[in-house]
Amino acid sequence: MDWARTGRVDADVRPLLPAWLQPVADFAERVRADDLTRFLPRDGEGRHSAVLILFGPARDVLLIGRARTMRAHAGQPAFPGGALDPGDADAAAAALREAREETGLDPTGVRVFGGLPDLWVPVSGFVVSPVLGWWERPTPVAPMHPAEVSSAHRIPIDDLVAPPTRGRVRHPSGYVGPGFEVDGLLVWGFTAGLLNGVLEGAGWAQPWDTARVVDLPGDLVR
Repeated sequence: MDWARTGRVDADVRPLLPAWLQPVADFAERVRADDLTRFLPRDGEGRHSAVLILFGPARDVLLIGRARTMRAHAGQPAFPGGALDPGDADAAAAALREAREETGLDPTGVRVFGGLPDLWVPVSGFVVSPVLGWWERPTPVAPMHPAEVSSAHRIPIDDLVAPPTRGRVRHPSGYVGPGFEVDGLLVWGFTAGLLNGVLEGAGWAQPWDTARVVDLPGDLVR
C-alpha cells in the first residue's frame, strides 16, 4: 500500500520508531489535508510530486536549500523531493529517489513509516504527497547538483521549536505565513507551513510571538 497517499502509518514499521518520533505517527493517523492548508487538490488537477520529511536520530530534520537559479521556488529551503517519474512505484519511491539525487543520501538507511494527505501548491500547480521517513542509518549529505541544490542541512527539532527562531514571513503579494530562521536559512512558504503543522500536530511546538513579521528578501521573490 502507498502509505504516503493514504495519510496512514505502516503498522509493521511503527514499532521500530524511537519513542520520541511516535507523536508524529500519531499525528499522521488522524490528520486531514485541511488541517494543514486551505489549498486542497481536486481530482485531475496538478502534477503529482512527493517530498521527504526525514527525521534523524539526533532529533533533526533534513532540509535543502534550492539554488537561486531555479525557475520555480528559487532560493527556498525545502524538503528533498520532486515530481514523480514513470518508473517510480509510488510517492515514497519518488521521494527517496529525489533525496538521493539531491543530497547523496543512501535510501537503504531510511524507513518510510507513513505519509500525510496530499496537498496542493497553487503557485507551481503540484499536488504534493509528504512522505514520512525515519533515518535509521544516516549517511553524509551534500548538494549533488549545485545548479539545483545549493546546500543540505540537518536542522535540530529543538531549534525549530525555539521561540526566537519563529515568526511569520510576509511576501510582497500580501501572503503571510509561518516562518523559521535556522542555520542561516529563512524557511517560509509551503515548507514552513508543513513544518509548522507537523510540529504543532506532534505536540512539540512552543508558544512564540505571532506578531513578529519578517519581510521576504527581494532576491527571494520569484
